[in-house]
Amino acid sequence: MTDHTTFLATLMGIVGERYIIGPGGDFEPYVVDWRGRYHGKALAVVKPGSTQEVSDVVKACAAADVAIVPQGGNTGMCGAATPLGDRTMIVLRLDRLNKIRSISRLGDSIAVDAGCILADIQKAADDIDRLFPLSLGAEGSCQIGGNLSTNAGGTAVLRYGTTRELCLGLEVVMPDGEILDGMTALRKDSTSFDTKQLFIGAEGTLGIITGAVLKLFPKPRARAVAFVKLNSIDAVLDLLAQARTDLGDRLGAFEVMSRGQIEVIAENLPLVTIPFALDTPWYVLIELVDTLLTVDLNEAMEAMLGNAYERELIADALVASSETQAVTFWKIRHSVSEGSKAAGYVISHDSAVPLSQQATFVKQVEKRIAEYRPDARIVMHGHIGDGNIHVLAIIPGLKQDQKDLIADTVLGINTIVDEETAALGGSISAEHGIGIANRERLGRVANPVELKLLRNVKTMLDPKAIMNPGKVLPAE
Repeated sequence: MTDHTTFLATLMGIVGERYIIGPGGDFEPYVVDWRGRYHGKALAVVKPGSTQEVSDVVKACAAADVAIVPQGGNTGMCGAATPLGDRTMIVLRLDRLNKIRSISRLGDSIAVDAGCILADIQKAADDIDRLFPLSLGAEGSCQIGGNLSTNAGGTAVLRYGTTRELCLGLEVVMPDGEILDGMTALRKDSTSFDTKQLFIGAEGTLGIITGAVLKLFPKPRARAVAFVKLNSIDAVLDLLAQARTDLGDRLGAFEVMSRGQIEVIAENLPLVTIPFALDTPWYVLIELVDTLLTVDLNEAMEAMLGNAYERELIADALVASSETQAVTFWKIRHSVSEGSKAAGYVISHDSAVPLSQQATFVKQVEKRIAEYRPDARIVMHGHIGDGNIHVLAIIPGLKQDQKDLIADTVLGINTIVDEETAALGGSISAEHGIGIANRERLGRVANPVELKLLRNVKTMLDPKAIMNPGKVLPAE
C-alpha cells in the first residue's frame, strides 16, 4: 500500500508546502466540474511552478502508482478535469505556469505556458498589433493547455480553424516524467511524424501539455456585425451559402441560435439585452472582418442582406450601428451556456454533421426528442458555418447534480442524437471533447479499428495508466 504521508512529503519537497492542498483542505473548487454535475475526490491538489516541477511530480506519481488529473481553468463541459474513479489521484493544476515566454511580430507566433489564461494571450497579441483568434465564452478563465487538450473550437473556426490548426509546437511532460520539447515556431517541417497532434484533443490522457507555440494573425481593422431573423433552418443554410459567395474570406463568424435558445437567455439572465422581438424561429449572428480600414464592411453586409431579403431568405436584419451594439449582439451568443444552465438540467450535445445534412439533422433530432420527452425544452445554438450545432434538451425543475434522477432519459436522448449524427456521417464531439460524459457514447458510434488504435497508443505511452484514467476511452 502506498505510504501517502511519505508521498505527500515528496510532493511538498517538489512544489513547496504553500502550493499543495492536502487531506482536510478545501478541495471543492478542484473536484467539481463547472456544471456541478461531477463530484470527485483527490488525495491532493498540486500546483507546480515550472515544467521541471511538473516533470518531478509526474515521476513521483509514477513511482507511487498515483494517478494524475491535469486541470486548467476547470471550465470544460464533459468532466475531463474532474478526478473520478476508485484509484488514488491527485489534481495537477497549471495556474502557476502562466508566463508569456516570447512573442514575434515578424514570425506571427507566441510561445506561452500552458496555464496562461486565453484572454491574456489575446491581449498579448493585441499589444503587438496581432490577433490570436481563438475565442469562446470562457476565455476570461479557461487556460490554453485545456483549450489544446480538448481541441477547442469557439466562434472563429470558420475563418481561422480549430485550436489544432492554431498550434505550431508543444512542450509535453510524458507519463514517465520525461519532457518532450517541441516548442518550435516553424511553419514548415516534414522531418518526421507530427507528434504534437497526439496530445491535442487527448484531454490529458497521454501527457501533460506545459507549453505551446501558437499562430498569430494580422489584426482586423474593421468589422461589421448583424443579427438576422429567419423562418427556417433551410433558409439559414441558404444564407450561409450566399454570404460565402458575396463576402468570401471576410466572413469571420456565422453563429445560429433558435428562438427557444434566446428565450432561455432572456428569462434567466436579465442583464443580457435582447434588442429585437423574438418573432421568428431562427436567428443568425454574422460578423465580417477585414485587415483594411478602407473597406466599408457595413456596406458589404447591407448589400448581402439586401440580396437575401429580395430572395425571401430572411425576415429581417439589424446591423450594429456602433461597437457597443456589436458587443451587445455578441453578449447574447456568449450567454447560451449560462442561460441554459439556469433553466434546468441540460442534456447537451456537440454534434457536427456535413453542412449538406445539417437541416435534416436539426429537423430529425427535434422531432424525435419531442416525441420521446414532450416536456423537454429543445433549444439549439452553434457554429453552423463549420457544421457544428449544439442540441440542448433542457429538463425543467432539475438541478445539474441530479443526473441520477433522469439517467434513463439522458441515455434515451443521447441515443437519439448519436443515431442521427452517425447516420449522417457526423461526429458526436466537434469541440467540447469526450471526458467522462461522452466516453460510452464514443464506444457506441466509433469505428472499432480506430478505438483499437487509440487504446494501443494509450498503452504504449502510458503503460501504468496514470494519466487521467477513466476519461475519453470507453470501457472495454
